[in-house]
Amino acid sequence: MDENFDEQNKLPELKLDAKQAQGFLSFFKTLPNDPRAVRFFDRRDYYTAHGENATFIAKTYYRTTTALRQLGSGSNGLSSVSVNKNMFETITRDLLLERTDHTLELYEGSGSNWRLMKSASPGNLSSFEDVLFANNEMQDTPVVVALLPNFRENGCTVGFSYVDLTKRILGLVEFLDDSHFTNVESALVALGCKECLLPLESGKSSECRTLSDALTRCGVMVTERKKTEFKARDLVQDLGRLVKGSIEPVRDLVSGFEFAPAALGALLSYAELLADEGNYGNYSICRYNLGSFMRLDSAAMRALNVLESKTDANKNFSLFGLMNRTCTAGMGKRLLHMWLKQPLLDISEINSRLDLVQAFVEDTELRQDLRQHLRRISDIERLMRNIQRTRAGLQHIVKLYQSSIRVPHIKSALEKYDGQFSSLIKERYLDPFELLTDDDHLNKFIALVETSVDLDQLENGEYMISPSYDDALATLKSEQESLERQIHNLHKQTAFDLDLPVDKALKLDKGTQFGHVFRITKKEEPKVRKKLSTQFIVLETRKDGVKFTNTKLKKLGDQYQKVLEEYKNCQKELVNRVVQTTATFSEVFEHLAGFLSELDVLLSFADLASSCPTPYTRPRITPPDVGDIVLEGSRHPCVEAQDWVNFIPNDCRLVRGKSWFLIITGPNMGGKSTFIRQVGVNILMAQVGCFVPCEKASISVRDCIFARVGAGDCQLRGVSTFMQEMLETASILKGATENSLVIIDELGRGTSTYDGFGLAWAICEHIVEVIKAPTLFATHFHELTALAHENGNYELQKKQIVGVANYHVSAHIDSSSRKLTMLYKVGYQKWLGKKLFLLILNQVLSCVLYFMHANLFILGMTRLLSCPVLVFGTSS
Repeated sequence: MDENFDEQNKLPELKLDAKQAQGFLSFFKTLPNDPRAVRFFDRRDYYTAHGENATFIAKTYYRTTTALRQLGSGSNGLSSVSVNKNMFETITRDLLLERTDHTLELYEGSGSNWRLMKSASPGNLSSFEDVLFANNEMQDTPVVVALLPNFRENGCTVGFSYVDLTKRILGLVEFLDDSHFTNVESALVALGCKECLLPLESGKSSECRTLSDALTRCGVMVTERKKTEFKARDLVQDLGRLVKGSIEPVRDLVSGFEFAPAALGALLSYAELLADEGNYGNYSICRYNLGSFMRLDSAAMRALNVLESKTDANKNFSLFGLMNRTCTAGMGKRLLHMWLKQPLLDISEINSRLDLVQAFVEDTELRQDLRQHLRRISDIERLMRNIQRTRAGLQHIVKLYQSSIRVPHIKSALEKYDGQFSSLIKERYLDPFELLTDDDHLNKFIALVETSVDLDQLENGEYMISPSYDDALATLKSEQESLERQIHNLHKQTAFDLDLPVDKALKLDKGTQFGHVFRITKKEEPKVRKKLSTQFIVLETRKDGVKFTNTKLKKLGDQYQKVLEEYKNCQKELVNRVVQTTATFSEVFEHLAGFLSELDVLLSFADLASSCPTPYTRPRITPPDVGDIVLEGSRHPCVEAQDWVNFIPNDCRLVRGKSWFLIITGPNMGGKSTFIRQVGVNILMAQVGCFVPCEKASISVRDCIFARVGAGDCQLRGVSTFMQEMLETASILKGATENSLVIIDELGRGTSTYDGFGLAWAICEHIVEVIKAPTLFATHFHELTALAHENGNYELQKKQIVGVANYHVSAHIDSSSRKLTMLYKVGYQKWLGKKLFLLILNQVLSCVLYFMHANLFILGMTRLLSCPVLVFGTSS
């Protein structure tokens, strides 16, 4: 195994003579200096990288500088590294899919003549899609964004545009943002942005640095472009070529913005959309609405473990990994990825998704039948993109055909459902499928493929146009078969003349060097040596035998080769014609992909809800201005999915006027963080349209989830733990509304106890009195429980309009063994007033006992002080 791995990843030898090396060195010096660009040079059998790129690759991927070679000598020498095809693909995937700090360039040529053939960035993968997704599915659609900030006294007006190169969507919007760019951040998260274009600034202002920090938090690569590229001149004319339909709606949309059109102009230039005629008339344009979905910033995405991370021990560590039970090739994964970043706010749409999930949960046979058919669906979106870009062949057409013929089976399975949601299924899927599968749409495409493609050859792995599809092709095929028969007859006649068994002793070979030839083994050669020398032409004598021919075979072979070339050219021309015809069905397949991927994700939700040891339940959804957030027996879906966990469920009641603001106290490792996160995860899952891990759930729709659950410092950016904590909290205080959900864990721990407590108290008061959002606040500052104390103070009474309540995570200390046991049970607790000191002392002792091994600590204290040690219980 190790030998095979070493063989696959060993360094290819750098084969350049002195003249080639000198020519390359002179070319390499002419390349512009770009610290972000990783440049590879294709040398046919292997690839090379040079200079700083070579050092980077050697250290990062080979993890040793011994992989470096010197090209040239002396002061003109250049560090070089060679990589084979496998390693090149590995590096390409890592640079473009995992990292967000490099671009990739591939050059072809020789000597001093090299030219750039392909270039890509994390937001524009189109040139390297064949490498990136040859053996794995495209999990997310990369989006490139362009921002044009305009700083003013009352804030910053942001011109925002984006392009989704996979789905061919252009979008633009303009909005006023705060000093922390919370709107920009939530839009970047929702769109899954990988790269952002910004105008090149001569002097970096503090506002620009803040914007760069927001982009860094989202893992977005910043690409600076000249300010002259951010222009809206001729934009409408350019969009008229790209966007399908009339130009009038496009002109009306663009004229409604001041800065966004210039940002869109920079995007069109950067992505070179107009350079590819395959893009013409295939894009759609829309106004992006910030208020269409629940807003999530990067801190909330990390806190709730929404998307996968490279550090995850298994797929169930993230919400995406847990919920991803999709079975279509890539389409379902990408839609789930998008849905998790864009939870719904529309109650009717949420309930529609929940209705469909419920239908699939209740009807197991329907769910299994549909999943069986969806497994045979290819990635229609990517196939159509290749076809539109004329990079497709018959293999892509056949995959589309094989997906299309599954649709009637899916339709038939849905028609069998007769439950309470049958009308919804009919409206959502059956009616559209009926329209898509008529004789003007999919059936027409199926007929085209069955007429044009030789489907019988698929079993042999050959993708060929059927000879009956074209008269010229049929004639050439007939000539080819006639020549094959003549050659076969000549083979039998020659065997008879030489008195040798056909195929056993006298074989007929076909190769690229000599074409059709006869071959006999060296053992048989002495028997026919005389006839060979007089009647035949000996071509080659090797260990495997003697190859020979005669004038008849050579003439027939030449004719066969000529007809074969004509046949291939005719095939190629017809394939192009079929591909162009298939491209006209792009809108049909676009709709079909949308319906199938949506069905796939909803079936995935149903499979998750019904396959867990403790089934999920359907949440009741209420408008944001009414109703409470009540989760009975709630669990954290990712934590309970771990093999080693026996999860203890807890209730959460965020009730207006009573317990809208929850202060959660308890010992370390007691489960406070898990509890507050699981509430956020449950709400997000409900608004995505999935059942939730609860016994019973009622959820008032939230427009945003803000989370601050631990801060990490970053000295390179000059941000300490405390500063990071304050920046995240400031973002919450500026961006949250009464319809948001706020989750805060251990606020104030980044500084001294007194300062931290003062900050925590002031922030709690602000959330209670001003923002009035439902909040989960986990803390070790037990004094904060005084916020829930009711007395004659008018200011405190005002806070009861929102409702502050104390929850406590229990721990048990055995009276005999003095062992500490975390109960992981969250319960309501009144403010203790004069007993507050005992509560604090209890928590201190609990923590000390837990970390210092309870039995040894108590025994040592008893002997040292010669007195009993008092341990307070956890009950109120």
